[in-house]
Amino acid sequence: MSLSHALLGLLAIEPASGYELSKEFERDLGRYAWQAGHTSVYPELIRMAEQGLVEVTHEGARRSRTYAVTDKGREELREWLLSPWGQGVVRNEQVLRLFLLEALEPNETVTALRDVVEHAEGRMSELRALREKRDVEPPEGLDVLGQLASEYGLRQYQALRDWALWAIEHVNKRQGSTGDDSGSPRQR
Repeated sequence: MSLSHALLGLLAIEPASGYELSKEFERDLGRYAWQAGHTSVYPELIRMAEQGLVEVTHEGARRSRTYAVTDKGREELREWLLSPWGQGVVRNEQVLRLFLLEALEPNETVTALRDVVEHAEGRMSELRALREKRDVEPPEGLDVLGQLASEYGLRQYQALRDWALWAIEHVNKRQGSTGDDSGSPRQR
């Protein structure tokens, strides 16, 4: 995936300015799927316009431009969406931390896992609130597919929460604890 595909997808839903697209990354996409700031969004929009994937449909005050996806851009997005799922570039700090939890003492591991539970529950609450807002005031162009993405996020965070609770129980059992995380650290 590239930033251009994310931008094409957003612009296929509705035309937007670089500022609006940057805010979408800041608000939703950057938290759940793909991070990009205005310093990468604006140059990418210019490059995409040069390639004929997007076009400027309105120029406003202070050099503000509204972009829309072109037919060529829709075809590029369609080809990418229909291409086989491969191994994407993975760089996930949270998962890396999970791989390395064994470097901690059991009580520290439980503390870290409780943070995972809180994090997942917080994100689930945010997604539910976002869904409720969109159910009341759905953005133009957002249909059932937007709901599918939010449901994916909810299920992903539910699975993370459930896994972290299971892992806490597993760590506590391994150290012979009755469920609290105050057990003495294991010797290495």
